[in-house]
Amino acid sequence: MTALDTLWYTRCGVPTSFGVAMHHDWIAQRLAQDGTRIQSLKESPDPAVRASHFDHSLPNSVRYGGASPAIWARSTGRETRLIGLAVTRASQLIVAAPESPLRSVAELKGRRFGVARWHNQPIDFIRATTLRNLENALRLHGLALDDVELVDYPVGARFADEAVHRVPGTQAFGPRKLPGRNGELLALIRGEVDAIYLHGAHAASLAEALQLTHLADIGSQPVPAPHWSHNDNPLLLTVDAHLLDAHPQTAASLVEQILRAEQWGRAHPLELRQIAAREVNTSEYWIWKSYGDEGLQLSTSLAAESLAAVQDFADFLLQRGFIGTRVDVAAWADPRPLEQARERLAAANP
Repeated sequence: MTALDTLWYTRCGVPTSFGVAMHHDWIAQRLAQDGTRIQSLKESPDPAVRASHFDHSLPNSVRYGGASPAIWARSTGRETRLIGLAVTRASQLIVAAPESPLRSVAELKGRRFGVARWHNQPIDFIRATTLRNLENALRLHGLALDDVELVDYPVGARFADEAVHRVPGTQAFGPRKLPGRNGELLALIRGEVDAIYLHGAHAASLAEALQLTHLADIGSQPVPAPHWSHNDNPLLLTVDAHLLDAHPQTAASLVEQILRAEQWGRAHPLELRQIAAREVNTSEYWIWKSYGDEGLQLSTSLAAESLAAVQDFADFLLQRGFIGTRVDVAAWADPRPLEQARERLAAANP
């Protein structure tokens, strides 16, 4: 079998075991044994290559990140395979202005809720996760999306417009400079809307810096299964079908190093938090605040409960018009690389 020359990869700005493995250079070292190099598509000067982060159009590529783009690509007929997923528990905040009289999501009925609307994205994943978490927050109080007034704040930029740049000597990427973002946040401060949604470690940092009023943190509330799923939970590990068909051992080697990174992370929680902070471009403190005392629980699997949660989110995307064709998540999943990787690790650590 001919060796693969280049494996392209992309990941989102969230902590993953893929990022930990890249930090240690384990993936590059393992693939080099087979004559394969690994390259970030986000660093490519070609916008069509960078766009594969969303449409998964690049052959021999792997993506570990938010669920919405991966589901959208599959819904359009893109021949990809879901080979793993990871459940996360980051901050998912519903916030109001500092001087707001609101104290609970239950008081949002009839209120204005600011939402970004990206016009030039294949799928508006930011809007999708905002509406999903708002819906979950409202559901806990017997309300629905129709009970609030959604106020759109348009964004004309595209995430693929600019190549990102690696921070020298690290696996972290520098921030983008995209115009028109955070319109809903500015609207909240100006009093044009009553509440907005913020997510992740940066959400906790921003909310404290601006002294925003917390109405809810959906990441810490018991949303009924399987509705707890959204763009950032679970995170999805996907590859194109050609990679599995032509280079199955490369896929297994990749997953093996991801699982190795998870073993390392469980034994080194403080170092894991340091790596995550660099990945997200924030401080260790805000990683701790966002993910809680238990820290990061990175674990790639294809657990039945998590697959059901992805299916529920995919159905939400269809219902809300983010995708046009239903995705059968069970048919999408391919357990072979994960099974082979687990066998390799068990053999190496009897």
